[in-house]
Amino acid sequence: MLNKVHHIAIICSDYELSKKFYVEILGLEIIQEVYREERQSFKLDLSLNGNYTIELFSFPNPPKRVSKPEATGLRHLAFEVDDIEFVINYLKQNNIIAEPIRIDEFTEKRFTFISDPDDLPIEFYER
Repeated sequence: MLNKVHHIAIICSDYELSKKFYVEILGLEIIQEVYREERQSFKLDLSLNGNYTIELFSFPNPPKRVSKPEATGLRHLAFEVDDIEFVINYLKQNNIIAEPIRIDEFTEKRFTFISDPDDLPIEFYER
């Protein structure tokens, strides 16, 4: 019935700041950017390694979403990485501090979290 996750939609409070974060820091590629006048909203389609991944939206005055502690709803966005230390050092060079590395008790894989400009938790999980 289902084939794959098609995309993840994120509403941001500061479009230019979030665009910079997802494109310049995380390295996602812009597929298309449109401004929808009737909604006063930007929509930025982003890809990761050629795969359509994220729709980044801006809306006037979006309400804040509870993120922590473990609230109902989307918990976090996770990206697979090859080298967790490389990612942590890269993020640190961009003034983004990752949480201490954790070990998944079931897979024994290493992972860490950061927050995007709107405090959305983003996980980096070492393969």
